[in-house]
Amino acid sequence: MKKELLKQGFNSVQLNIVAFVDVQKAIALKTLEGCIYMMDNSPMSTGQGTSRLQTTCKQGQTLNWIIYAMDSEKKPDGSWPPSVRINNIVFTDKESQDVSTSLICENLRIYGAPDKIRSNYTPVYYYWAGTVPLDLSPGKYRYRLILELENEKTDKCEYLNLETPVLNVISIKIA
Repeated sequence: MKKELLKQGFNSVQLNIVAFVDVQKAIALKTLEGCIYMMDNSPMSTGQGTSRLQTTCKQGQTLNWIIYAMDSEKKPDGSWPPSVRINNIVFTDKESQDVSTSLICENLRIYGAPDKIRSNYTPVYYYWAGTVPLDLSPGKYRYRLILELENEKTDKCEYLNLETPVLNVISIKIA
């Protein structure tokens, strides 16, 4: 009975992994180092407020990746500052940094939809979600965030990668 409840997602609350990006600085420097600050709502995670977040999560837990531009206020001229989106999340092998062939998150994909109309009363953002498989071995799993940043000077998007975040998957005990 307990295993059946776990399969239905009743094992714990969802974890939110939130990143704030200084878009203009990242574009100018062509890197996310020193331009992205990540945190989550797991009490056992480390690296909060840095680009080296290690999110501690459980087998079977759902994770939500949410990203915001640090400057998101409407400008005096009525235009909006450049935004940032998660283009992809790719898990990598521990040794080689190549794309992992193992399934680290099930149903990992984008949720929400692009919204062309922004409001002061409703947040507008894309987010990604995925579920850690119940049978994934406990351990540390590195992933790459591939971000799409609007460049207001060129009207093109820049793509930058962050390869430092880690999921620290811990075992759940079933009595």
